[in-house]
Amino acid sequence: MQITRQADYAMRAVAYLANLGPEKRAATSQIAEEQQIPPSFLAKIVSQLSVAGLLQTSRGARGGVSLARTPEEISFLEVVEAIDGPILINECVVDSGACTFGDSCQLRPVFCDAQADLVNRLESTSFLTVVETNGRGVA
Repeated sequence: MQITRQADYAMRAVAYLANLGPEKRAATSQIAEEQQIPPSFLAKIVSQLSVAGLLQTSRGARGGVSLARTPEEISFLEVVEAIDGPILINECVVDSGACTFGDSCQLRPVFCDAQADLVNRLESTSFLTVVETNGRGVA
């Protein structure tokens, strides 16, 4: 299992903004250049993160992109799911009928536990962790 490149870029963009400090804005061109994200791809990502309530955007000379909430209020899970949708290790996790063995499948409990562990880890990890790990250096 691997998150998409788009989700990876989204994580880097949010981490970059988290490292800037409270209520700081950055131009998307600056984020794209420093985080090595194709600008047209970043525009789509910023739009999705804005719709999800994770980023704020403003136009004009003093415009740019900023976090909509503090880094500690934004989890890794929120960013990944805003881009990729809900995490799903195997479709049987949400629908036991998807497996030909149904409820007697010996693998499903492992998939369910693994998904729960991953979701819990991403949900409990905020972008404050990134800031604390990197000091005030940019991701």
